[in-house]
Amino acid sequence: MVKVKPFAALRPPVDLVTKVSAPPYDVLNSEEAKAMAGPESLLHITKPEIDFDPMLPDHDDRVYAKAVENFALWQKRGWLVRDPKPCYYVYSQRMGERTQYGLVLCCHTDDYANGLIKKHELTRKDKEDDRMKHVDIQSANIEPVFFSFRDNASLAAIVASKTSETPVYSFVDENGFGHEFWVIDDDRTVADITRIFTTEVEAFYVADGHHRTAAAARVGAERRAHNPAHDGTEEYNYFMAVAFPESQLKILDYNRVVKDLAGMSAQEFLKALETDFEVSAACCEGPAVPSALHEFTMYLEGRWYVLKTRPGRYDDSDPIGVLDVSVLSNLVLDKLLGIKDLRTDKRIDFVGGIRGLKVLSDRVDSGEMKVAFALYPVSMKQLIDIADSGNIMPPKTTWFEPKLRSGLAIHTF
Repeated sequence: MVKVKPFAALRPPVDLVTKVSAPPYDVLNSEEAKAMAGPESLLHITKPEIDFDPMLPDHDDRVYAKAVENFALWQKRGWLVRDPKPCYYVYSQRMGERTQYGLVLCCHTDDYANGLIKKHELTRKDKEDDRMKHVDIQSANIEPVFFSFRDNASLAAIVASKTSETPVYSFVDENGFGHEFWVIDDDRTVADITRIFTTEVEAFYVADGHHRTAAAARVGAERRAHNPAHDGTEEYNYFMAVAFPESQLKILDYNRVVKDLAGMSAQEFLKALETDFEVSAACCEGPAVPSALHEFTMYLEGRWYVLKTRPGRYDDSDPIGVLDVSVLSNLVLDKLLGIKDLRTDKRIDFVGGIRGLKVLSDRVDSGEMKVAFALYPVSMKQLIDIADSGNIMPPKTTWFEPKLRSGLAIHTF
């Protein structure tokens, strides 16, 4: 079972929460962050390159030092205030008609090392190193990672009871998503949450934040290696996550756009697709949405097409090969277009489903791209099955929305 503990968070005062809290560091580039950041914004801590003119590269040592300076300053000015005792927290996010409720907690770095925190993506060492440095120099998890766990009725009852009360924070962000936050400081309830996780929850699944998770685990390992008195109870053994029950989460599509047809004309490409797909013109003029697994839609030369994968082109017993991202990669991107490495090939780009399908057609119509593919989204069941099997999904498979708001709680060690 997983190890969890409550923690005394650093949090903004209620009247400053909308000014301090910010989108995650990796959804904005430096220019966007600089334009968005008000004086109190957490972006001065998570993307401190914005405080330099001219702006410095985000890996510059002066940028890391500025992060430390700003973190201390935010506490000195009272823009981040520590809770008086260890607590758990409930964080809800509302997107349209859907609301998801997560528990903000600390999980143990050992669980990442021993496989109880399960991943579904590979990480890049350069990004891990960057996040590790941020965590290490601050002795803090400034931003949470996004976990899921199998539904648990006892935890659901606790969350339902707490969220019937008035939240501490309640606001709508710049994207129209709602955020609410409750503090669980009752000693009995805190003990119950710890007991339930450590006796009933077998694993956490990384939904979003693979690099932050790996970085936190590496910091914990280094701290213990340099502490001859290490006994396992130190705060550096833990890092902050928001954990949501699997049934409340929805994965959005993650689509592809490609710059060229590898020397083929549009007609030659359509003909080549017919080997592995039933190809038909979409019945509507607007963006065509895939309606089932193994069905893709494609935008090419001003028209939407539907591609239905022919039987026998994938292996249902292969948890990776049966994914639509794998089917498209194997039968189209690699076989026909010569795109073999999604991580490095400059001819392909990826568009998260939150941006809608019109972005795909716009990028083709502009001449920037030649063809676009829309995919049916991966299910939470597929993600969990793959993580449980120890397999890794191909790059750019899952897109979770809404993103966790940074700055509602910070864990220090």
